Amino acid sequence: MAVSDEGIGIAAEDHDKLFKPFSQIDSSSSKKYQGTGLGLALVKEIVQLHGGTVWFESELGKGSTFGFSIPFSGRNGKSQNQT
Repeated sequence: MAVSDEGIGIAAEDHDKLFKPFSQIDSSSSKKYQGTGLGLALVKEIVQLHGGTVWFESELGKGSTFGFSIPFSGRNGKSQNQT
């Protein structure tokens, strides 16, 4: 599963902050975008509990893509990985 946008993008130096609980890239009181900084941290935790991984790509001024994959067992019981 992946979701893309054509928003403001995320600077490379901010990538390590994205999945930390309560972390926000812009913490100023006049920031344009709101949030608690919990969404991506929760997504990562839930996906990892299911044995999956979370990833993202982003470029300033061009937007971001966030995705995850979780392994599952098909009808034959063999583990498969779906993105």
